[in-house]
Amino acid sequence: MTEQLPERITDPKALRALSHPTRWKLIELLGLERTATATRCAEFTGESVASCSYHLNMLAKYGFVEQADGGTGRERPWKLVKYDQSWESAELEPEGAMAAETLTEVFLDYEVGRIKEFGRRRDREPEEWRRHARTRATITWLTADEFAELSRDLAAVWARYDGRLEDPSLRPEGSRAVRLFLAQYLPQPVIAEE
Repeated sequence: MTEQLPERITDPKALRALSHPTRWKLIELLGLERTATATRCAEFTGESVASCSYHLNMLAKYGFVEQADGGTGRERPWKLVKYDQSWESAELEPEGAMAAETLTEVFLDYEVGRIKEFGRRRDREPEEWRRHARTRATITWLTADEFAELSRDLAAVWARYDGRLEDPSLRPEGSRAVRLFLAQYLPQPVIAEE
């Protein structure tokens, strides 16, 4: 199976446009609800309607969202243009590399914040859902080939559920949104034990 990766964002201005936690909240909401007005965005984010309008316009300027059909003024709905974003600092000019590194930090802070938020309300979720929500970390020793194999295996598992965010008709009855966050990275180098 070939992993389908989203188009990589390389424009420093577009990378900086995503480097704001409110914009990640807006992207999350538009992914969950497909369309939302600035008023709905304000309810979801806790920001003002004016702030949400500003952030939606910034996301639109760089092609991440666009206006959906219907509504007028601040009651115009917005929708995502792309459901996946991809970036990395490798092979970018210094300005782009710095923007990509900043975006990575903002994105990770956002994800960790969402995990913490879930931890605060975990006990209020139904037990049938709560028991499967977990955070796990480990360190193991892999060769580069094994690391690649693990990455392919995990991508294959995720691929079984692809398309359900974008296409509600693919969602089974009784399903609900579940946020998946996976990080595969190399810890600080150490000398391997012999």
